Amino acid sequence: MDGHTQSLWQRRFQAMGPGIMMASAAVGGSHIIASTQAGALYGWQLALIIILANLFKYPFFRFGPQYTLATGKSLLQGYAEKSRVYLWVFFVLNLFATVINTAAVAMLCAAILNFVLPAAALSVNTLAVLVLSSAVILLLLAPYRTVDKLSKIIMVSLTLTTTAAVLVALFNGGGEKAADFIEPNPWNMGALAFIVALMGWMPAPIEISVINSMWVSAKKTLSKVSYEDGLFDFNVGYISTALLALVFLALGALVQYGSGTEVKMAGGAYIGQLIDMYAATIGEWSRWLVAFIAFACMYGTTLTVVDGYSRSNMEALRLIAGWEKTSNRMLGWWIVLAAVSGLGVILFFKGAVMAMLKFAMIASFVSTPVFAWLNLSLVRRGGEHAPKPWLMGLAWLGLVYLSGFALLFLLQQTGMIG
Repeated sequence: MDGHTQSLWQRRFQAMGPGIMMASAAVGGSHIIASTQAGALYGWQLALIIILANLFKYPFFRFGPQYTLATGKSLLQGYAEKSRVYLWVFFVLNLFATVINTAAVAMLCAAILNFVLPAAALSVNTLAVLVLSSAVILLLLAPYRTVDKLSKIIMVSLTLTTTAAVLVALFNGGGEKAADFIEPNPWNMGALAFIVALMGWMPAPIEISVINSMWVSAKKTLSKVSYEDGLFDFNVGYISTALLALVFLALGALVQYGSGTEVKMAGGAYIGQLIDMYAATIGEWSRWLVAFIAFACMYGTTLTVVDGYSRSNMEALRLIAGWEKTSNRMLGWWIVLAAVSGLGVILFFKGAVMAMLKFAMIASFVSTPVFAWLNLSLVRRGGEHAPKPWLMGLAWLGLVYLSGFALLFLLQQTGMIG
């Protein structure tokens, strides 16, 4: 029995990778910035929104690895079999997301470096060049293995440090408010854009489900992965990132909410406030350690974003053009293109990157129901690994919830409701 149990867990540990990589890609703008800002602005009030976003997106993210593990095909191949129109829509939206998201995560990574290395006197743009250049070199040397190994180390370090900061803040009586503090109300139309942006990348943009299915395919070329072990890996990654979002919310709620300190909304500017939170709770000694871990987290996000979007763009173009196969050399060109285009946005649009990040988060949420339906339609065909009734029920509820919020936001933006 012990030998069987040991072999089971050894097998599952060996299968882990794509789910952890998905988690690493998720804990960027949505967790470190948006979740902490949600806690700093509204306390615990948006905890339910974070829980519901993670709960109702769960089936659609799960359908990615589930479809690949069951059929041996990527989600993109499934899209192509349904209609080339879906493939084109994905490709266009994914190209846009590649440019904006690469620019945004690299800019945040550079902002942290700028905080860590003030004596170097390097501009944020120069640091962004260094970040993207080093990421490209690492990915060209060993695309999948590099991201797989680094993401595991980064996720463990970030989880332990952030959880420690929250526990210390809790035991130190965190959450005390200034005498003149008036509790804001997020349940109004004025806060809808912030809530939609928060949900757009919670836990990650919906296109990450496609990327995750491709990481599963890449993992299967390196080692044998069973259906059960592959889903175990996904669940570990997804549940971890969902819980971590609440931990970051707690950090903002316990340390900054009601303190009288103005919450800086620009992602780069907020990084300094975030590191100050850790230092104020764990201790000043932790400032540089936390800054390094935050940098490692954003660097890991940069790696996974560049690798993942490059893979999905390459595969989408292959299916559109009808090519038989792709190569590592072609993937290398897509990786370089993603980095160069992201860098172009940083250099030419400068301070507008964070505004575009918010737009990308909102656009991701509005397009979520489309790809959620596509993922659902692919797995409901039946077969040995057809979704359980509870999962299908959650998927239909999620589709209604996500579509309803997207419709509400579009009606507000068009002025049809105030």
